[in-house]
Amino acid sequence: MTRLFRATCALLLTAVSAGCGIRATDVPVDAGPAPSRATCDTESGGGEADALDVYLLCGSHVESVARPGDLPAGEDDRVAVADALLDELKADPADTELAAGFTSEVPADLEVAGPQGDDPAPALRLSRGPADLTSAALVQIICTFAGDDRIAGTGRTVMLGGPASAAESEPRIYSCTNAMRTAPDAARSTLLPR
Repeated sequence: MTRLFRATCALLLTAVSAGCGIRATDVPVDAGPAPSRATCDTESGGGEADALDVYLLCGSHVESVARPGDLPAGEDDRVAVADALLDELKADPADTELAAGFTSEVPADLEVAGPQGDDPAPALRLSRGPADLTSAALVQIICTFAGDDRIAGTGRTVMLGGPASAAESEPRIYSCTNAMRTAPDAARSTLLPR
């Protein structure tokens, strides 16, 4: 009887512990991205006066990274500054950035130009429409451009549009918010009025 009792208890214990209180469901559950071991911490260029701040993707959010470098001199050439910053976003992350978990989703063939036609003066035109970029790439561009006074002024906003020849290419105002940096999909819903 002891042997039968032990076998029954073992079977019962196995059945109870296998469930763990979690019920199966037919509905897919999106619990977000898997945890990352990325540190999202790099020391590249941080203490230098001439460091460029660019926003890179780390895990599921976008963070500022200081890179050594210079921007074009002069207050008037916003497009040259935007082009230099865009080149930094398109460049492969440095070894220290990769080790810290940083990547970039900005397409290597993306270009930037100034206002065209009846565009307002602060408009910048991308060679692809903002809707054609991934959310992370769009946030990287918005936050990097909005962080430079020559592009964004003191308002920390940036006006971006796609190619003038494309439908739905009218420039729109974007602001780099904390919500946008932590959840890049928010970029699609944080348009400001023109």
